[in-house]
Amino acid sequence: MASNFRYNTRDHKFIIKEWLDGKKILGLKRFRDIYSMEDVDGILEQALKVCKDVVAPTNDDGDTMKAVFKNGNVMVPPSFHHAFKYVADNGWGASNKDVDGEASLPSLLYGAVHEYMIAANPAFVAYLGLPGGVASVIKQFGSKEQIDFFTPKLFATTWGGTMCLTEPGGGSDVGDMLSKAYPTDDPRIYKIKGTKCFITCGDHDLTENIIHLVLARIDGGVPGTKGLSLFLVPKIWVNEDGSLGEPNDVVTVGIEHKMGLQGSATAVLNFGEEGLCRGFLLGAPLDEKGQGQGMAQMFKMINGSRVDTGHCALSVATVAYNNAVAYAKERIQGRPINNPKGNRVPLIQHEDIRRMLLTQKATLEAMRAMIFKGYYTLDLISFGDDPEDVRKAKRYIEVITPLIKAYCSDQAWLMITEAIQVHGGYGYTEEYPIARQARDCKIYSIWEGTNFIQSLDLVFRKWGLDKGSVFKDWLQEIVEFVRENSANREFPREFAILSQALKAYQELMAAVFVYMKEDIRFVPLYTTRILRVTAELYGAFLLMQQALVAREKLTQGIVDEDFYKGKISSAQFYLRNILPDVMATVQIIKDYDPSAIEIPEGAF
Repeated sequence: MASNFRYNTRDHKFIIKEWLDGKKILGLKRFRDIYSMEDVDGILEQALKVCKDVVAPTNDDGDTMKAVFKNGNVMVPPSFHHAFKYVADNGWGASNKDVDGEASLPSLLYGAVHEYMIAANPAFVAYLGLPGGVASVIKQFGSKEQIDFFTPKLFATTWGGTMCLTEPGGGSDVGDMLSKAYPTDDPRIYKIKGTKCFITCGDHDLTENIIHLVLARIDGGVPGTKGLSLFLVPKIWVNEDGSLGEPNDVVTVGIEHKMGLQGSATAVLNFGEEGLCRGFLLGAPLDEKGQGQGMAQMFKMINGSRVDTGHCALSVATVAYNNAVAYAKERIQGRPINNPKGNRVPLIQHEDIRRMLLTQKATLEAMRAMIFKGYYTLDLISFGDDPEDVRKAKRYIEVITPLIKAYCSDQAWLMITEAIQVHGGYGYTEEYPIARQARDCKIYSIWEGTNFIQSLDLVFRKWGLDKGSVFKDWLQEIVEFVRENSANREFPREFAILSQALKAYQELMAAVFVYMKEDIRFVPLYTTRILRVTAELYGAFLLMQQALVAREKLTQGIVDEDFYKGKISSAQFYLRNILPDVMATVQIIKDYDPSAIEIPEGAF
């Protein structure tokens, strides 16, 4: 039921106007003549209204009518068509990915808009977002001809877009993919042959054409990821004059029967079954070593998608939390434990319900804090006026991207289980909305590189980036924050725990470096836990920043007292109840337990 879309703008206003320096982003040369801080409230409220009135009503159709594969074509629910056109025509869609677009919002602002849209219908948003991602890749790596030819219709969502990496036998082993590309008489164009699976929005009837970004190995390319190149492969061939020609031998074999996101078509695509599929090479041909540029180009889209994936998880889990709060306030059940003969009370007055709700609130706010810190950083990278700001931002985003993607998608699933528990038996029924959030949410820990891959990226790449200086600088910000607040009188216990967690994390790094030298098998055994505690340390740091802002607002007599007290409670609960996991996990990692490695396979 669309009524499960419960959302508000308050935390985003706090993040943009009170915590992060939104004035700096809107004051950049790119935006200063277009937007001001006075516009923030209006933009957020208008976006929320559009999502409530236009997007949310499509959510039921996506879950019940689903995306349907029939006679070789995919059709989405009719209501998607109206919402798709309305959102795109009013500038809330792919056009915001255009760094040169006249009315494009900064990521800090559009992130909030995007969050409402995901929350309203998570199966719908990829149809809108993917064309902009494809266009951004073309704009960065394509020729002027390709940019002029493809990007206007992608940004306008006249054409759809996809990202085609995964193959039936490959999964995460991108370097082992079998898709091939063969030169033609035209050096711009190659024949494409191969099969791709799990392709989000791989086929649909929302746009007149779909432009697939396809990773393939040019004949003669070296093995592994270094031999891959990236191609623009239209579903319908585009003539020189921009008109649509004949089908381009891109065949939809079928769509997946999924656990959730039923309105989003996840397709299996065959390219070149008849030997007629053509694609435009993006960037340069193979070099003299047989190496292509495909993976580097594709990671432009993948890295942005990883932040967006974490954000999707947050959005879906927030809907579940908001519904759990509403239910707990309305549902009368049980009597107070300290007054067993008293009147029955709402669920929210019971201690364990309050624990579950505050666990969700604190964790979701930590997730949102790191996500919007990411969007703030991306704005500096794309539009920063100070070269030093840009340099620092590029280093910062490297560290927090795997945290955002993996921690947020893992925790969202767990937070939704808490929301189900708040509902009791009703939470297990489809009559209440939380079951859908659970089904929709689980994919995010698998999308855009499984969370284990994110953890390997953190430990094996980000820890050592630029001889370790990138991660050291990132960690140093937390060190300095703890040092500056070591004598804080408002939150002495919280800063003491943060200091303990920071010390434990430094011990963890030392232990892992020993494992790397002595028995490297122990590193992947622990990396997912290492990423989790890294994110918990980071989330605690960000929540304490917010708590200091909230405390200052309360001393000023700000009227929104419940909100600011809630921010402080979130930080205190997270620091006292969740952050100690860092210390416990570090002790486990230092314990050197080989049981998972040594157990015989037959014992499982």
